[in-house]
Amino acid sequence: MKLTGVEQMALDLHFLEKTISKVEILFTLRFYYWEGDWISLGYHQKIIPPHWEKLFKDGIIKIVRRPSGGGAVLHSGGITYALTFKKSSYKSFSYELVNNWLIKSFNELGLGLERGNLRKSTIKENCFGSSYISDLVDQYGFKRIGSAQYRKKGAFLQHGEIQLNPPRELWFKIFGEEPPTKIDLNLTNEEIIKYLMKSFLESKTNLKIEKILLKKSDIKKLL
Repeated sequence: MKLTGVEQMALDLHFLEKTISKVEILFTLRFYYWEGDWISLGYHQKIIPPHWEKLFKDGIIKIVRRPSGGGAVLHSGGITYALTFKKSSYKSFSYELVNNWLIKSFNELGLGLERGNLRKSTIKENCFGSSYISDLVDQYGFKRIGSAQYRKKGAFLQHGEIQLNPPRELWFKIFGEEPPTKIDLNLTNEEIIKYLMKSFLESKTNLKIEKILLKKSDIKKLL
């Protein structure tokens, strides 16, 4: 579902609060798109470059702050995932195991991925300008998936952006550098999401899984 950046971040925090407060909820996972072209700023990213502010004032982009860390992410032409889980299940949903799921799934879909090599660095304006060990890089050297976490009251929210078809001209306007190339897996985004969800749940057969379908009217009430 496409929603504004403000609505998407609020909805992620809503599911995090549910994960914290409801004993029966071990994790939640959702995939989504953004309504329009958005930049999400990492929690610790304090400075907004002046040319981003101009792009915002000119109506070219919209800006929202994420609760999770890392650098800025352009959300346009890709897929965002949001995973919430309790601290007690951290070993089941660590960066490593989540990345194992993504590597396996995309390898089966025809895209080879491997982990980045940076362990620690200063936060860059462009999240996709550096590759940490929590990120995934494709066989062409492009960072393809960037992930970051936010922790609260013994629970985690993990954001990840899957860059499939970033708009080249807009990417240059924002970051002044080459974006990841377009990936064509001969699948629609919805088919990719369906495959990722199926792959994720394959190892969770011992759990009771509930699918929640929300309409925009339901989301307005929640938020």
